[in-house]
Amino acid sequence: MTDRVIITSGLTKDYGDGHGVFDLDLHVDAGEVFGYLGPNGSGKSTTIRMLLDLVRPTRGTATVLGHDPRHGDPAIRRRIAYVPGELNLWSGWTAREIVGYLAAMRGGVDPSRIADVADRLDLDLDREVGNLSKGNKQKVGLVAAFAPRVELLVLDEPTSGLDPLLQVEFVRLVREAAADGTSVLLSSHVLSEVEHVADRVGIIRRGRLVDVLGVAELKAQASRTLEVTFAHDPPPGLADLPGVSVLVTDGRVGRYEVAGGAGPDGRPFVDTFVKALAAHTVTGLRGEDADLEAIFLRYYADEPTGGVER
Repeated sequence: MTDRVIITSGLTKDYGDGHGVFDLDLHVDAGEVFGYLGPNGSGKSTTIRMLLDLVRPTRGTATVLGHDPRHGDPAIRRRIAYVPGELNLWSGWTAREIVGYLAAMRGGVDPSRIADVADRLDLDLDREVGNLSKGNKQKVGLVAAFAPRVELLVLDEPTSGLDPLLQVEFVRLVREAAADGTSVLLSSHVLSEVEHVADRVGIIRRGRLVDVLGVAELKAQASRTLEVTFAHDPPPGLADLPGVSVLVTDGRVGRYEVAGGAGPDGRPFVDTFVKALAAHTVTGLRGEDADLEAIFLRYYADEPTGGVER
């Protein structure tokens, strides 16, 4: 059986009034990138804090790298790197001093590795952290996490404040870490942040895990928009196919939304639709990316906006 770097069983932190995390059964396999998705207040940060022994559970159990995190073994902690969503850095210190201090606590990190990650994230290591923006402070945490070679990366909303170009670089860093054998727990409320790097995603809602599925499975559930150009007027019969709805027709062009998943016969709706097109003369076909965000938001259709992460 695949080694598991994180295992929880019935893990619960009950803050009262329905807030917290409840009866969490979850595992993260060695070498995988696990995306942990949910809106602010859903329980992502509370889960991570229990795994790192920053808060104690009300009940249930957790093991991280084969050990109970409540034992606080320093040797285990050195095998983990953690980036919280909100970093509190020591005022009066430079980024270099902070990263160097954290590296020394691990027993040392190659200075060239620190310089390389800082360069990729466009971080000036010699600036005093009190003068840094939120995004640049976040970079300090990312450099401290990605510079050492660790077995487990725990990233809680790690790209908060980063501009889009640096978010792309962050994705590259995660991919490289995973390719090097590091396991990654990546918490986010933005699906697009994890879909390009995660092997599986867990979706948490109001403190309860509601689904765990592979990214490929998630994509298979998502609807697709297909634009078809015919040699004649769009045939009306396509709209009667299962899982198909017409968005608009204009001249010889039809735009169709095809549901994800499959019908009762087991055939994917998109397969049925494409095969039906074979009965007509098609001169052009263009598809748009699956709307994964819509799938994700189905879990939160009645979720109130805002809220405090707990």
